[in-house]
Amino acid sequence: MTKLRVKWVKSSIGYPKDQKATIQALGLRKLQHTVEHNDQPAVRGMIRKVSHLVQVEEIISETL
Repeated sequence: MTKLRVKWVKSSIGYPKDQKATIQALGLRKLQHTVEHNDQPAVRGMIRKVSHLVQVEEIISETL
């Protein structure tokens, strides 16, 4: 299963409320906060909406 590591790197001050809500929906609370999510289309859509505010890294985990 592929996971996505999302890190909030730029402040959402001055951006629309829907983008601030998307940051919260991703589970990000403070700048430089990092969370991991399963790679799903809904999560990809949220990341695309705030791609200018976050940094994304794919994590490929091997299961035995």
